[in-house]
Formats: sequence, structure tokens, C-alpha cells
Amino acid sequence: MTIGFAHAELIAVLVAVTGDEPRVMTIRSGGALPSGPFEMGHRTLQSGLREWIQEQTEHPVGYLEQLYTFADRDRNNDIPGGRTISISYLGLVNEEAGAGRPGWHGWYDYFPWEDHRQGRPAVLGEIMTRLKSWADADPARRDHRHRRADFTFGLDGGGWNEDLALQRYELLYEAGLVAEAGCAGEANLGRAMFADHRRILATGIARLRAKIKYRPVVFELMPESFTLLRLQRTIEALAGLTLHKQNFRRLIEQQELVEETGGTESETGGRPAKLFRFRHTVLEERALAGTKLPLSRN
Repeated sequence: MTIGFAHAELIAVLVAVTGDEPRVMTIRSGGALPSGPFEMGHRTLQSGLREWIQEQTEHPVGYLEQLYTFADRDRNNDIPGGRTISISYLGLVNEEAGAGRPGWHGWYDYFPWEDHRQGRPAVLGEIMTRLKSWADADPARRDHRHRRADFTFGLDGGGWNEDLALQRYELLYEAGLVAEAGCAGEANLGRAMFADHRRILATGIARLRAKIKYRPVVFELMPESFTLLRLQRTIEALAGLTLHKQNFRRLIEQQELVEETGGTESETGGRPAKLFRFRHTVLEERALAGTKLPLSRN
């Protein structure tokens, strides 16, 4: 009798925003998320992970939270008959730390259907055509599959929900439309990753998109001083949506999340814009009480 064995590791979804693009730190030329075994010398998992992240980015990680533990059988095909248990963490780094460093790749290389800042992505047409064929192939579950696809991709009248990034990827996996599901190359959508690392990345994206609506974690991705336009562009990059400029600024002012530095910066050749910084006292209070960042669409 063969007895399976388990291999435990830490895996990091480490996010930066550079040039209006959300990016994730990767290894294997963009094909995997950075991971490594437990280090028994560290007092806690988080302390070990923070030390590792600082070594990799040359910058201390700001916000860090445990994301999820992935332990499905045979999720790592490099260990036949065994099981890899991955304890994943979501970490945020100031955008300057990620700029120009090797190993950083854009979110939307992996999930091109998630970026709606320039309107509905053309790839969604191909996705819905393929999902329709998949749904029709099973008459017994056809209606259920159609409803699920319409809801997940915002075709049920409820509109696009940016928080459903994980559900969308999992539906595409179930339908055999992504490379990780063993589909044909022509059907692949987005850049593939090793094992279930793209699913882990989708989990991190969904968590962060939801988190920025009630916790001011977005400031961990900002430089020490920034314009309100830069703050808006960063939130838009993460959400994959465009925001109403006046509503955004009104809500930022009402919640008193930032304060002026007294400096200015030129933006896109126009008149100088005021520079702001986040208020540390407000950040501490909001971290306990919660806050909503404005995600009202244009």
C-alpha cells in the first residue's frame, strides 16, 4: 500500500501598482507565484514571510494578511500521489518598490477579461460564445449553466461585479477554457500559470477588490505623497473600473482620509496639482471602524 505524503509551503500574492497597472511578483518567467517551505527558525509565519518579501523587493511589505490555505489533492502534479498544502498570503508593497524589477507582471496578462477601464473587453465575446457551447453540451444542466455564466459575467441585468474575479476563473476552469484545465491551446484565455497558481492569484485579486471598499489598504500601494488623481488611478487599476472623478474626490474629502502636504506636482502637462498624504491617525481609526472608498462608476 502506498501512503501519500504532504508537503507544506508558503506562497505569496505580492501586489504593487506601477504606471496605472496592478502587478504581481512572479517567478519562472511569470509562470508561478513565489513560494517556499516553512522555515522553522522564524517565530511566526508572517515574520518569516515579511523577511522573505523584503529580501525579494528590497522594500518592507506594508499590509499583509493570510489569504487562504490550498490543499486539494494532486494540485501540484510534481508530487504524484502526494499533497501540497499552500498557505497563501496577500501582501502590498509601495509602487516604487515594484517598478522596473524583474519578475513583476500585470494582473490583466493573466485575466484579460477583468479590465473594464476602457470599456467591455473584446475577449468577453469569445468567452460567452465558448461558455454557451459548454452549457448547451449538457441538456440536463443547460439552464443552470447559462444562468451561472450570465450572473458571473454580468449578463443577468445585475451588471458587472468586479468582486467575482475568482468565480469567473473557476467557471472558465470548470468549462475547460483555461490552460490549467488541460484545454486545447486555441481555447486558452489569458496567460497560464503553474499548478493552481492562477486560481490563487484570482483569490488575491478578489480579496483586494473587496477589501479596498471598507479598509484603506490602498494607501500601502501609494508613495509617501501623491495627487488625488494618482490615488484615483490606483483604485481604478485594482478594481478594473473607471470612477466618477467628482464623486471620488467628494467622498475622499468627506471621510478625511488625506491631508495636503503643501507641495504640488504637474500632471499631464496641466496646472500643478496639490500633493496629499494619508493621515496616520485616520488610517488607524478606519482600520478598526472600517471605511468605504468610492467605487461609483462613470
